[in-house]
Amino acid sequence: MSHLFPNYARWPLAIVRGEGNYVWDEQGNKYLDFVSGIAVTSLGHAPAAVKEKLKQQLDQLWHSSNLFQHPLQEQLADKLAEISGLDRVLFCNSGAEANEAAIKLARRYAQKVLNQDRYEIITFTGSFHGRTLATLTATGQEKVKDGFAPLPEGFVTVPFQDIEALREAISSKTCAVMLELVQGEGGVNPADPEWVAQVAELCREHDLLLMIDEVQTGIGRTGSWFAFQQYGIEPDVVTVAKGLGSGFPVGAILAKEKTNEAFGPGSHGTTFGGNPLAMAAGLGTLEEIETHNLLSRVQELGDYFKEHLNRLVAQSSLVKSVRGKGLLLGLQLTIPVQEVLETTREKGVLFLPAGPDVLRILPPFTTNRSEIQHAVDVLSDVLEELEDKQKQHHSA
Repeated sequence: MSHLFPNYARWPLAIVRGEGNYVWDEQGNKYLDFVSGIAVTSLGHAPAAVKEKLKQQLDQLWHSSNLFQHPLQEQLADKLAEISGLDRVLFCNSGAEANEAAIKLARRYAQKVLNQDRYEIITFTGSFHGRTLATLTATGQEKVKDGFAPLPEGFVTVPFQDIEALREAISSKTCAVMLELVQGEGGVNPADPEWVAQVAELCREHDLLLMIDEVQTGIGRTGSWFAFQQYGIEPDVVTVAKGLGSGFPVGAILAKEKTNEAFGPGSHGTTFGGNPLAMAAGLGTLEEIETHNLLSRVQELGDYFKEHLNRLVAQSSLVKSVRGKGLLLGLQLTIPVQEVLETTREKGVLFLPAGPDVLRILPPFTTNRSEIQHAVDVLSDVLEELEDKQKQHHSA
């Protein structure tokens, strides 16, 4: 009997080793990993340069708390400010914590800096912002809220890409809008640039913080450091986590200077946030992406992958569409995605779902064309097998 809570619908697979773009299970079977720890191991598993930084830090200091000055925090904050164009950084341990901190920042900015009684945050259907009580309430999916009532007040969810619904939802209580530019968990849904521009304009008109959740899209996943850089907008707050530490737990919120006063001493904190090991991993990750020009690689390989996936749309009646940006891609199916995932796994390629009928593809930035071709070939074979089964079933 396992003593673990059964809160994860785990696959019948125990991963015990990872190297580069591959992982191995307990039986020694090898898998091409296009899950990347859910958009985390963007440089592949155990990248040498990041590992070296962690080893150096292990010999120096593991933890001291935020009571003390942290040179590595300053260095990573400087780098994040440089690549984002934002001014202030606060480190935490996960995406949910980053979004929780953003929610607190938005409320405190309205109440302590603007001196206004505003606390509501508007989010969108299909979004996913985390599993703390505040972030699951902000999430635009009912399934994550089941059994957790009463939920905290102060959140309004409107239909994704409906500008009139957003306009009508803004009230004297609204302090911010929180938005994913590509909804990952919600089905790999990229936002329309024209709609995003309208959202940004509404935020300016009503003096609302525009908060962009880049937990899954940030740190290069869509082909730029941040997805917002492809939309021509200037967010007030950006949250990041997954791809920042190459598998080492780290998150952060980035914000404009005007919010600085809201997070004065004692306003928010975390024991482990920004610990030296996490900072070493973050610095190593950003350096590797920059040194090897991986943002351009993500753009190039994303286009290549999309081109090959689009051929599956023409080939198979089980595929509806391909969507996404960079190396955050989704294949919408006409059948439950689990049927495909189980068979591709058996054939040595790992993908993951994004809802009931979307296959999500998150390769490491270090993948190559031959691995992409192999993954598409496996997908093509699996879809053909399932299509044949359907035909046999209907003819029986």
